[in-house]
Amino acid sequence: MSAATTAQDAVEPIDDPYTLHQKNIKEPPKGWRKSMRYFGPGLIMSASIVGSGELIATTAAGAEVGFALLWLVIISTFVKVAIQIELAKWSITTGQTGLTGFNRVPPKIGKAGWITWLWLLMAIAKITQMGGVAGGTAVALSLLFPFGGEPLNPTTLAIWTGIVVITSIAFLYSNKYGLIEAVSTALVVTFSLLTVVMALGLPFTPFAYGWEEIALGLSLTLPAVGVAIAMFGITGVGSDEITFYTYWVVEKGYASYTGPNDGSEEWKQRADGWIKVMKRDSWLSWVIYTSTTLGFYIMGAAVLHPQGLVPAGNDVITTLARMYTDLVGEWAMYAFLIAALAALASTLWAAVPSHSRLWANFFANVGAFDWQRDIKKRMLFIRIFTVFLPIAWGLMYLVFRAPVLMVQIGGIATGIFLLAVVVGTWYLRRTETDRSALGSKAWLVLLVISSAAIAVLGIYTVLTVFGLSLG
Repeated sequence: MSAATTAQDAVEPIDDPYTLHQKNIKEPPKGWRKSMRYFGPGLIMSASIVGSGELIATTAAGAEVGFALLWLVIISTFVKVAIQIELAKWSITTGQTGLTGFNRVPPKIGKAGWITWLWLLMAIAKITQMGGVAGGTAVALSLLFPFGGEPLNPTTLAIWTGIVVITSIAFLYSNKYGLIEAVSTALVVTFSLLTVVMALGLPFTPFAYGWEEIALGLSLTLPAVGVAIAMFGITGVGSDEITFYTYWVVEKGYASYTGPNDGSEEWKQRADGWIKVMKRDSWLSWVIYTSTTLGFYIMGAAVLHPQGLVPAGNDVITTLARMYTDLVGEWAMYAFLIAALAALASTLWAAVPSHSRLWANFFANVGAFDWQRDIKKRMLFIRIFTVFLPIAWGLMYLVFRAPVLMVQIGGIATGIFLLAVVVGTWYLRRTETDRSALGSKAWLVLLVISSAAIAVLGIYTVLTVFGLSLG
C-alpha cells in the first residue's frame, strides 16, 4: 500500500458509506425475496410521509371536498416515483447526495447554485410544516395524558411539546442508520395496517361508500384549487423526500456495494443490480404510503365530510378521532390517539435525521466544509441540526398552534420546489449518470410523463400562490 493511499484512507475511511472503495464491493441479490433484506431507505421515507401529509392534510382535504379529489391522491403519489428513482440511480452510481448534485446545476448565485438557495426557502417553510407535526403529536399526548390541567390547555400543550422535542433529540442524536430504519419500519407497518383496515371496513358501517362515490372521486374534477395544490405538494414523496431518499440509499450501502466506477462491465452489472434493488425498495414504499394515503382520504371523505367536520386548529386530532368514535364507540378515541401518535411519531422519527442531513449538506454547499471528505464536520453539522430543528419545530407550533394550516404551508412550498427537483434530476441524468444506468425507452417515457405532470402542476402552483392567472 502506498503512502498516498494510506493518507487518503485516513481522510476517507472505508466504513464511510459516502466514500466508494473497492473493499466494500458486494454482488447484488437477484429477485424480490433476496432483495428484501436490503430494503430500508423506502421505509424511512414512508415513515416521514405517513404522519404529516396523510394523517393531517389528506384527511382534512377529504373532509373539506369529499371524494372529489380521490384521483389526485393516486396521481400525486405515482407521478413523483420516477423522479425519485432517477435521482437515486445517479446517487448509486456516484455515491453522492441529491443536494450536492443540485448545487452543480447552473447558474450559481454567489457560492452556491440556484437550487441550493431555493431549497433554503423551502426548508424554512418546512420548519412551519414540521412544527404542525410536532404540535399534532403534542395534542395527541395532551388528550391521552393531560398534565397541568384539562387536555389542550396551553400549559399541557407546552409541557408535551417540550417532551416531544427533548425525546426526539435524545433518541436520534446518534444518527445510526440501523436504529432509524428499524423504528421507522415498526411505526409504518403498525399504523398503515390499521388505517387500511379501517377504510376497507367503512362499507359495513353507517358511513358506507360505494362505487358511485369512487367514480366521482376518479372523475378528474378540481373543486378546491388551494386544497388540491397543498395536497399535491404533500402527498406521496415530496421534493424534500425525493432529495433525502438519496442520503438513505447511500447510507444503506447501495453505492458502496456498487463501488467506484472503473468503466468495467463488472461495475455496470453491479450498478444495474443495486439499482434494481433500489427500484424494488421504492415501489414497495409506494404501495405502503399510497394505500395509507387513500385510507386517510376515504375516511375523511366518507365520515367527516357528510357531517361537516373539517379539522382545524388544535381540534385537529379530536376531529379526526370522530372517524373512529363514530364507527365503533367512544372507547375508540384512545385507540385512535395511540395510533395517531404512532403515525405522527413516525414522521418526526424519520424527519429529524433526514432534514438534519439536508441542512448540513446546505452548509457544505455554501463552503462551510467538504461533505465528501470532512467526515467529522459532516457528523458535527448533522448533530447540531438534530438538536436545533426539533427545538425550532416546537417553538413554531407554540407560536402558531394551527397544525393543519402549518402542514399546508409546507405542502405548498414542497410543490414549488418540485420544479427545481425535476430540473436538477434531468441535468444530472444528462451530464453525470453513467449511460449504462439510463434505462430503457419505456423508462424514459415514464420519466417524461412524470416530469411533465410535476411541471404543469408546479407551474400552476407558482402562478396561483403569486395571484396570477392562466386565463
